[in-house]
Amino acid sequence: MEGLTKIDDLGKPRVVIVGGGFGGLELAKALAHAPVQVVLIDKQNYHTFQPLLYQVASAGLDEGDIVSPFRKILNEQENFYFRLAEVQSVDPVAQIVETSIGCVRYDYLVLATGATTNYFGDEVMAKNAIAIKSVEDALELRNTVLCNFEQALQLGDMEQLNSLLDFVIVGGGPTGVEIAGALSELRTHVFPKDYREIDFKEMDIHLVQSGPVLLKGMSANASKRALESLEKFGVQVWLDARVKSYDGYTATLNNGQQLVARTLIWAAGVTGAPVQGLDASCLLPGNRYAVDHYNRVRGYENVFAIGDIALMKTDDYPDGHPMVAQPALQQGRRLGKNLHRVLTHRLMEPFHYDDKGAMATIGRNHAVADIKLFGKEYHLDGFIAWLAWSVVHVVSLIGFRNRLMVLLQWTWSYFSYDKGLRYIIGKTKAPLVEADMEEGKAII
Repeated sequence: MEGLTKIDDLGKPRVVIVGGGFGGLELAKALAHAPVQVVLIDKQNYHTFQPLLYQVASAGLDEGDIVSPFRKILNEQENFYFRLAEVQSVDPVAQIVETSIGCVRYDYLVLATGATTNYFGDEVMAKNAIAIKSVEDALELRNTVLCNFEQALQLGDMEQLNSLLDFVIVGGGPTGVEIAGALSELRTHVFPKDYREIDFKEMDIHLVQSGPVLLKGMSANASKRALESLEKFGVQVWLDARVKSYDGYTATLNNGQQLVARTLIWAAGVTGAPVQGLDASCLLPGNRYAVDHYNRVRGYENVFAIGDIALMKTDDYPDGHPMVAQPALQQGRRLGKNLHRVLTHRLMEPFHYDDKGAMATIGRNHAVADIKLFGKEYHLDGFIAWLAWSVVHVVSLIGFRNRLMVLLQWTWSYFSYDKGLRYIIGKTKAPLVEADMEEGKAII
Protein backbone atom coordinates (compact mmCIF):
# COMPACT_ATOMS: atom_id res chain seq x y z
CA MET A 1 0.00 0.00 0.00
CA GLU A 2 1.25 3.46 -0.87
CA GLY A 3 2.20 5.54 2.14
CA LEU A 4 3.19 2.60 4.33
CA THR A 5 6.36 3.15 6.32
CA LYS A 6 9.17 0.67 5.67
CA ILE A 7 9.13 -2.21 8.15
CA ASP A 8 10.28 -5.69 7.27
CA ASP A 9 7.38 -8.10 6.92
CA LEU A 10 8.25 -11.25 8.89
CA GLY A 11 5.21 -13.14 7.65
CA LYS A 12 3.85 -13.20 11.20
CA PRO A 13 0.93 -11.41 12.86
CA ARG A 14 2.00 -7.86 13.67
CA VAL A 15 1.38 -6.34 17.11
CA VAL A 16 1.70 -2.55 17.03
CA ILE A 17 2.19 -0.91 20.43
CA VAL A 18 1.63 2.84 20.68
CA GLY A 19 3.57 4.22 23.66
CA GLY A 20 6.65 2.94 25.45
CA GLY A 21 5.73 3.66 29.05
CA PHE A 22 5.56 1.00 31.74
CA GLY A 23 2.72 -0.92 30.11
CA GLY A 24 3.90 -0.73 26.49
CA LEU A 25 7.46 -1.70 27.31
CA GLU A 26 6.39 -4.59 29.52
CA LEU A 27 4.10 -5.90 26.77
CA ALA A 28 6.90 -5.75 24.19
CA LYS A 29 9.14 -7.76 26.52
CA ALA A 30 6.34 -10.26 27.23
CA LEU A 31 6.02 -10.96 23.48
CA ALA A 32 9.72 -11.81 23.03
CA HIS A 33 9.06 -15.49 22.33
CA ALA A 34 5.61 -15.17 20.79
CA PRO A 35 5.09 -15.94 17.06
CA VAL A 36 4.52 -12.27 16.25
CA GLN A 37 6.27 -9.18 14.97
CA VAL A 38 6.35 -6.44 17.62
CA VAL A 39 6.41 -2.80 16.46
CA LEU A 40 6.71 -0.12 19.14
CA ILE A 41 5.93 3.49 18.18
CA ASP A 42 6.82 6.39 20.46
CA LYS A 43 7.62 10.07 19.99
CA GLN A 44 10.69 9.61 22.22
CA ASN A 45 13.39 6.99 21.66
CA TYR A 46 13.65 6.20 25.36
CA HIS A 47 11.65 4.92 28.33
CA THR A 48 11.35 7.31 31.28
CA PHE A 49 11.16 6.11 34.88
CA GLN A 50 8.54 8.68 35.83
CA PRO A 51 8.47 8.12 39.62
CA LEU A 52 11.91 9.76 39.85
CA LEU A 53 11.26 12.78 37.63
CA TYR A 54 10.95 14.95 40.73
CA GLN A 55 14.54 13.97 41.64
CA VAL A 56 15.73 15.40 38.33
CA ALA A 57 13.67 18.53 38.99
CA SER A 58 15.28 18.95 42.44
CA ALA A 59 18.87 18.36 41.19
CA GLY A 60 19.14 15.00 42.92
CA LEU A 61 19.63 12.94 39.75
CA ASP A 62 20.80 13.46 36.20
CA GLU A 63 18.14 12.94 33.53
CA GLY A 64 20.31 10.23 31.97
CA ASP A 65 19.98 8.17 35.16
CA ILE A 66 16.23 7.62 34.76
CA VAL A 67 15.91 7.06 31.01
CA SER A 68 16.94 4.14 28.83
CA PRO A 69 16.74 3.84 25.00
CA PHE A 70 14.21 1.33 23.70
CA ARG A 71 16.71 -0.13 21.26
CA LYS A 72 19.17 -0.77 24.08
CA ILE A 73 16.55 -2.36 26.33
CA LEU A 74 15.29 -4.73 23.63
CA ASN A 75 18.35 -5.07 21.38
CA GLU A 76 18.42 -8.86 21.79
CA GLN A 77 14.74 -9.35 20.98
CA GLU A 78 14.71 -10.50 17.36
CA ASN A 79 11.00 -9.87 16.73
CA PHE A 80 11.16 -6.26 18.00
CA TYR A 81 11.09 -3.15 15.79
CA PHE A 82 11.02 0.47 16.93
CA ARG A 83 9.88 3.57 15.06
CA LEU A 84 10.39 7.12 16.31
CA ALA A 85 7.14 8.83 15.35
CA GLU A 86 4.05 10.56 16.64
CA VAL A 87 0.76 8.73 16.10
CA GLN A 88 -1.87 10.93 14.44
CA SER A 89 -4.85 8.61 14.08
CA VAL A 90 -6.04 5.02 13.75
CA ASP A 91 -8.11 3.48 10.95
CA PRO A 92 -9.65 0.38 12.57
CA VAL A 93 -11.32 -0.75 9.33
CA ALA A 94 -8.15 -0.79 7.23
CA GLN A 95 -6.14 -1.74 10.37
CA ILE A 96 -3.71 1.12 9.82
CA VAL A 97 -1.97 3.46 12.25
CA GLU A 98 -1.26 6.85 10.69
CA THR A 99 1.94 8.44 12.03
CA SER A 100 4.20 11.41 11.32
CA ILE A 101 6.47 9.14 9.23
CA GLY A 102 3.79 7.23 7.33
CA CYS A 103 1.29 4.44 7.91
CA VAL A 104 1.86 1.20 9.81
CA ARG A 105 -0.27 -1.88 9.24
CA TYR A 106 -1.35 -3.96 12.24
CA ASP A 107 -3.07 -7.22 13.07
CA TYR A 108 -3.34 -6.35 16.75
CA LEU A 109 -3.17 -2.78 18.05
CA VAL A 110 -2.32 -1.92 21.66
CA LEU A 111 -2.77 1.64 22.89
CA ALA A 112 -0.46 2.44 25.79
CA THR A 113 -0.37 6.20 25.37
CA GLY A 114 -0.58 6.94 29.08
CA ALA A 115 -1.81 10.23 30.51
CA THR A 116 -1.07 13.91 30.23
CA THR A 117 -1.41 16.83 32.64
CA ASN A 118 -4.99 17.90 33.32
CA TYR A 119 -5.46 21.65 33.88
CA PHE A 120 -9.26 21.20 33.87
CA GLY A 121 -9.65 23.61 30.96
CA ASP A 122 -7.78 26.50 32.61
CA GLU A 123 -5.65 27.83 29.74
CA VAL A 124 -4.07 30.58 31.87
CA MET A 125 -2.96 27.99 34.41
CA ALA A 126 -1.56 25.78 31.65
CA LYS A 127 0.45 28.75 30.36
CA ASN A 128 1.91 29.81 33.72
CA ALA A 129 2.29 26.59 35.72
CA ILE A 130 4.97 23.90 35.44
CA ALA A 131 4.02 20.21 35.44
CA ILE A 132 6.27 17.22 36.04
CA LYS A 133 5.20 14.65 33.45
CA SER A 134 8.32 14.43 31.28
CA VAL A 135 12.09 14.84 31.36
CA GLU A 136 11.66 18.21 29.65
CA ASP A 137 9.25 19.32 32.40
CA ALA A 138 11.66 18.24 35.14
CA LEU A 139 14.59 20.08 33.54
CA GLU A 140 12.48 23.19 33.03
CA LEU A 141 11.51 23.17 36.71
CA ARG A 142 15.10 22.72 37.86
CA ASN A 143 16.28 25.53 35.59
CA THR A 144 13.46 27.79 36.79
CA VAL A 145 14.23 27.24 40.49
CA LEU A 146 17.91 28.02 39.99
CA CYS A 147 17.25 31.03 37.73
CA ASN A 148 14.88 32.42 40.37
CA PHE A 149 17.66 32.49 42.94
CA GLU A 150 20.17 33.96 40.51
CA GLN A 151 17.73 36.81 39.83
CA ALA A 152 16.91 37.22 43.52
CA LEU A 153 20.53 38.20 44.15
CA GLN A 154 20.00 41.32 42.03
CA LEU A 155 16.84 42.60 43.73
CA GLY A 156 16.40 45.04 46.55
CA ASP A 157 12.59 45.08 46.52
CA MET A 158 11.49 42.55 49.17
CA GLU A 159 8.15 41.75 47.57
CA GLN A 160 9.77 40.95 44.24
CA LEU A 161 12.54 38.99 45.99
CA ASN A 162 10.07 36.91 47.99
CA SER A 163 8.06 36.15 44.86
CA LEU A 164 11.15 34.47 43.42
CA LEU A 165 11.93 32.53 46.60
CA ASP A 166 8.43 31.17 47.25
CA PHE A 167 6.81 28.13 45.65
CA VAL A 168 3.24 26.90 45.35
CA ILE A 169 2.66 23.19 44.70
CA VAL A 170 -0.85 22.18 43.65
CA GLY A 171 -1.83 18.60 44.45
CA GLY A 172 -1.19 16.53 47.57
CA GLY A 173 -0.62 13.18 45.89
CA PRO A 174 2.78 11.43 45.81
CA THR A 175 4.28 13.86 43.27
CA GLY A 176 3.21 16.95 45.19
CA VAL A 177 4.35 15.56 48.54
CA GLU A 178 7.70 14.43 47.16
CA ILE A 179 8.56 17.69 45.42
CA ALA A 180 7.56 19.66 48.53
CA GLY A 181 9.86 17.50 50.65
CA ALA A 182 12.70 17.81 48.12
CA LEU A 183 12.44 21.62 48.04
CA SER A 184 12.47 21.75 51.85
CA GLU A 185 15.68 19.67 51.89
CA LEU A 186 17.29 22.00 49.36
CA ARG A 187 16.24 25.00 51.44
CA THR A 188 17.87 23.51 54.56
CA HIS A 189 21.04 21.85 53.27
CA VAL A 190 21.98 23.17 49.83
CA PHE A 191 20.70 26.60 48.84
CA PRO A 192 22.14 28.49 51.86
CA LYS A 193 25.63 27.37 50.79
CA ASP A 194 25.16 28.38 47.15
CA TYR A 195 23.40 31.69 47.77
CA ARG A 196 24.92 33.05 50.97
CA GLU A 197 23.47 36.53 50.40
CA ILE A 198 19.87 35.25 50.57
CA ASP A 199 18.02 34.68 53.83
CA PHE A 200 16.25 31.39 53.18
CA LYS A 201 13.98 31.90 56.14
CA GLU A 202 12.07 33.97 53.60
CA MET A 203 11.60 30.96 51.29
CA ASP A 204 8.05 29.65 51.69
CA ILE A 205 6.82 26.34 50.30
CA HIS A 206 3.03 26.00 50.00
CA LEU A 207 1.34 22.67 49.25
CA VAL A 208 -2.32 23.05 48.27
CA GLN A 209 -4.56 19.98 48.43
CA SER A 210 -8.21 20.10 47.40
CA GLY A 211 -9.23 17.29 49.76
CA PRO A 212 -9.07 16.81 53.54
CA VAL A 213 -6.00 14.52 53.48
CA LEU A 214 -2.69 14.11 51.69
CA LEU A 215 -1.88 10.99 49.65
CA LYS A 216 -5.50 10.11 48.94
CA GLY A 217 -5.76 6.37 48.32
CA MET A 218 -3.10 5.49 50.83
CA SER A 219 -3.81 4.59 54.46
CA ALA A 220 -4.86 7.09 57.12
CA ASN A 221 -1.53 6.45 58.83
CA ALA A 222 0.39 7.39 55.66
CA SER A 223 -1.64 10.58 55.21
CA LYS A 224 -1.15 11.61 58.83
CA ARG A 225 2.59 10.90 58.87
CA ALA A 226 3.16 12.70 55.59
CA LEU A 227 1.39 15.80 56.92
CA GLU A 228 3.38 15.71 60.17
CA SER A 229 6.69 15.32 58.32
CA LEU A 230 6.01 18.13 55.86
CA GLU A 231 4.97 20.50 58.64
CA LYS A 232 8.10 19.53 60.58
CA PHE A 233 10.14 20.45 57.48
CA GLY A 234 8.48 23.87 57.32
CA VAL A 235 6.09 23.24 54.42
CA GLN A 236 2.79 25.10 54.76
CA VAL A 237 0.04 22.64 53.86
CA TRP A 238 -3.37 23.94 52.79
CA LEU A 239 -6.02 21.19 53.08
CA ASP A 240 -9.53 21.49 51.64
CA ALA A 241 -8.24 24.32 49.47
CA ARG A 242 -8.19 24.79 45.73
CA VAL A 243 -6.26 27.17 43.48
CA LYS A 244 -8.88 29.13 41.56
CA SER A 245 -6.46 31.11 39.41
CA TYR A 246 -2.80 31.86 38.84
CA ASP A 247 -1.51 34.68 36.67
CA GLY A 248 2.21 33.91 36.96
CA TYR A 249 2.59 36.00 40.10
CA THR A 250 -0.39 35.48 42.44
CA ALA A 251 -2.17 32.20 43.19
CA THR A 252 -5.69 32.82 44.49
CA LEU A 253 -7.30 30.09 46.59
CA ASN A 254 -11.01 29.39 46.85
CA ASN A 255 -10.95 30.64 50.46
CA GLY A 256 -9.76 34.06 49.30
CA GLN A 257 -6.14 33.57 50.38
CA GLN A 258 -3.55 34.88 47.93
CA LEU A 259 -0.09 33.34 47.65
CA VAL A 260 2.56 35.35 45.81
CA ALA A 261 5.05 33.15 43.95
CA ARG A 262 6.74 33.25 40.57
CA THR A 263 6.72 29.45 40.40
CA LEU A 264 3.63 27.24 40.62
CA ILE A 265 4.14 23.49 40.25
CA TRP A 266 1.07 21.63 39.00
CA ALA A 267 0.65 18.08 40.34
CA ALA A 268 -3.12 18.14 40.66
CA GLY A 269 -4.30 15.62 38.13
CA VAL A 270 -3.94 13.84 34.83
CA THR A 271 -6.18 12.90 31.94
CA GLY A 272 -5.86 10.15 29.38
CA ALA A 273 -4.06 10.76 26.08
CA PRO A 274 -6.28 9.06 23.47
CA VAL A 275 -5.65 8.88 19.73
CA GLN A 276 -8.11 9.86 17.02
CA GLY A 277 -9.97 7.36 14.89
CA LEU A 278 -11.76 5.02 17.30
CA ASP A 279 -15.49 5.30 17.96
CA ALA A 280 -16.25 8.04 20.48
CA SER A 281 -18.48 5.67 22.47
CA CYS A 282 -15.45 3.75 23.76
CA LEU A 283 -13.99 6.87 25.39
CA LEU A 284 -15.11 7.48 28.98
CA PRO A 285 -14.86 10.64 31.13
CA GLY A 286 -11.24 11.33 31.91
CA ASN A 287 -10.32 10.45 28.30
CA ARG A 288 -9.75 6.78 29.15
CA TYR A 289 -10.81 3.89 26.92
CA ALA A 290 -13.47 1.52 28.23
CA VAL A 291 -11.92 -1.95 28.20
CA ASP A 292 -13.17 -5.39 29.19
CA HIS A 293 -11.37 -7.77 31.56
CA TYR A 294 -9.01 -8.74 28.72
CA ASN A 295 -8.08 -5.10 28.03
CA ARG A 296 -9.99 -5.08 24.74
CA VAL A 297 -11.34 -1.65 23.81
CA ARG A 298 -15.13 -1.62 23.78
CA GLY A 299 -16.47 -2.47 20.31
CA TYR A 300 -13.23 -3.90 18.90
CA GLU A 301 -11.82 -7.42 18.77
CA ASN A 302 -8.20 -6.64 17.91
CA VAL A 303 -7.68 -3.23 19.58
CA PHE A 304 -6.49 -3.18 23.19
CA ALA A 305 -5.58 -0.50 25.74
CA ILE A 306 -3.39 -0.86 28.82
CA GLY A 307 -2.10 1.35 31.62
CA ASP A 308 -3.33 4.86 32.38
CA ILE A 309 -5.30 5.15 29.14
CA ALA A 310 -7.41 2.06 29.98
CA LEU A 311 -10.39 2.08 32.34
CA MET A 312 -11.40 -1.41 33.44
CA LYS A 313 -14.34 -1.41 35.86
CA THR A 314 -14.35 -4.20 38.45
CA ASP A 315 -16.09 -4.79 41.77
CA ASP A 316 -12.95 -3.73 43.64
CA TYR A 317 -12.22 -0.82 41.28
CA PRO A 318 -15.55 0.59 40.03
CA ASP A 319 -13.77 3.72 38.77
CA GLY A 320 -10.90 1.82 37.17
CA HIS A 321 -7.46 0.92 38.45
CA PRO A 322 -5.20 3.64 39.87
CA MET A 323 -3.15 5.50 37.27
CA VAL A 324 0.23 4.34 38.55
CA ALA A 325 2.95 2.01 37.31
CA GLN A 326 1.84 -1.32 38.79
CA PRO A 327 -1.48 -1.74 36.94
CA ALA A 328 0.28 -0.85 33.67
CA LEU A 329 3.08 -3.35 34.26
CA GLN A 330 0.69 -6.14 35.21
CA GLN A 331 -1.68 -5.44 32.31
CA GLY A 332 1.26 -5.47 29.90
CA ARG A 333 2.38 -8.90 31.16
CA ARG A 334 -1.13 -10.37 31.11
CA LEU A 335 -1.90 -9.06 27.63
CA GLY A 336 1.37 -10.51 26.35
CA LYS A 337 0.32 -13.93 27.62
CA ASN A 338 -3.20 -13.50 26.26
CA LEU A 339 -2.03 -12.60 22.75
CA HIS A 340 0.13 -15.70 22.80
CA ARG A 341 -2.93 -17.73 23.85
CA VAL A 342 -5.03 -16.25 21.03
CA LEU A 343 -2.38 -17.15 18.46
CA THR A 344 -2.28 -20.72 19.75
CA HIS A 345 -6.10 -20.97 19.67
CA ARG A 346 -6.64 -20.84 23.43
CA LEU A 347 -9.02 -18.69 25.44
CA MET A 348 -7.71 -15.51 27.02
CA GLU A 349 -7.57 -15.17 30.81
CA PRO A 350 -9.08 -12.13 32.54
CA PHE A 351 -6.86 -9.57 34.20
CA HIS A 352 -6.79 -9.39 38.00
CA TYR A 353 -4.88 -6.58 39.64
CA ASP A 354 -2.47 -7.59 42.41
CA ASP A 355 -2.24 -4.44 44.52
CA LYS A 356 1.22 -4.41 46.09
CA GLY A 357 0.63 -1.15 47.97
CA ALA A 358 1.98 2.36 47.59
CA MET A 359 4.90 4.48 48.78
CA ALA A 360 5.89 8.13 48.99
CA THR A 361 9.05 9.78 50.26
CA ILE A 362 9.02 13.11 52.07
CA GLY A 363 12.73 13.67 52.58
CA ARG A 364 15.85 12.35 54.26
CA ASN A 365 14.91 9.40 56.49
CA HIS A 366 11.20 10.20 56.11
CA ALA A 367 8.77 8.24 53.96
CA VAL A 368 5.48 6.37 54.21
CA ALA A 369 4.63 2.98 52.77
CA ASP A 370 1.57 0.74 52.60
CA ILE A 371 2.90 -2.68 51.65
CA LYS A 372 0.67 -5.68 50.86
CA LEU A 373 2.31 -9.10 51.22
CA PHE A 374 0.77 -12.55 51.56
CA GLY A 375 -2.70 -11.18 52.18
CA LYS A 376 -1.61 -8.77 54.89
CA GLU A 377 -1.05 -5.03 54.84
CA TYR A 378 1.85 -3.34 56.59
CA HIS A 379 2.07 0.38 57.31
CA LEU A 380 5.59 1.77 57.54
CA ASP A 381 6.88 5.26 58.13
CA GLY A 382 10.11 7.04 59.00
CA PHE A 383 13.52 5.57 58.23
CA ILE A 384 12.31 2.00 57.55
CA ALA A 385 9.79 3.25 54.97
CA TRP A 386 12.43 5.54 53.45
CA LEU A 387 14.86 2.62 53.12
CA ALA A 388 12.14 0.41 51.59
CA TRP A 389 11.21 3.19 49.14
CA SER A 390 14.86 3.61 48.11
CA VAL A 391 15.44 -0.12 47.55
CA VAL A 392 12.23 -0.59 45.56
CA HIS A 393 12.99 2.33 43.26
CA VAL A 394 16.60 1.34 42.63
CA VAL A 395 15.60 -2.25 41.83
CA SER A 396 12.75 -1.08 39.56
CA LEU A 397 15.01 1.03 37.35
CA ILE A 398 15.80 -0.40 33.93
CA GLY A 399 19.43 -1.33 33.32
CA PHE A 400 22.41 -2.00 35.56
CA ARG A 401 24.03 1.35 34.74
CA ASN A 402 20.99 3.34 35.85
CA ARG A 403 20.68 1.36 39.08
CA LEU A 404 24.36 1.83 39.85
CA MET A 405 24.39 5.57 39.05
CA VAL A 406 21.28 6.27 41.13
CA LEU A 407 22.62 4.25 44.05
CA LEU A 408 25.96 6.07 43.93
CA GLN A 409 24.33 9.50 43.60
CA TRP A 410 21.95 8.86 46.49
CA THR A 411 24.77 7.53 48.68
CA TRP A 412 26.89 10.61 47.96
CA SER A 413 23.97 12.97 48.62
CA TYR A 414 23.06 11.21 51.85
CA PHE A 415 26.50 11.52 53.42
CA SER A 416 27.50 14.87 51.91
CA TYR A 417 24.13 16.67 52.25
CA ASP A 418 24.74 17.85 48.69
CA LYS A 419 22.86 17.68 45.39
CA GLY A 420 25.54 18.31 42.81
CA LEU A 421 23.48 18.68 39.63
CA ARG A 422 22.66 22.35 40.07
CA TYR A 423 23.28 23.61 36.56
CA ILE A 424 21.05 25.59 34.22
CA ILE A 425 20.91 24.09 30.75
CA GLY A 426 17.97 24.52 28.42
CA LYS A 427 14.48 25.91 28.81
CA THR A 428 13.32 27.88 31.85
CA LYS A 429 10.06 29.50 32.89
CA ALA A 430 11.79 31.96 35.21
CA PRO A 431 10.55 35.51 34.51
CA LEU A 432 12.96 38.35 33.86
CA VAL A 433 12.59 40.65 36.85
CA GLU A 434 14.31 43.99 36.42
CA ALA A 435 16.69 45.01 39.22
CA ASP A 436 16.46 48.44 40.83
CA MET A 437 18.41 50.69 38.47
CA GLU A 438 19.24 54.34 38.20
CA GLU A 439 19.44 55.84 34.69
CA GLY A 440 19.53 52.34 33.23
CA LYS A 441 22.71 51.36 35.05
CA ALA A 442 22.92 48.89 37.91
CA ILE A 443 25.82 49.37 40.29
CA ILE A 444 27.06 46.12 41.84
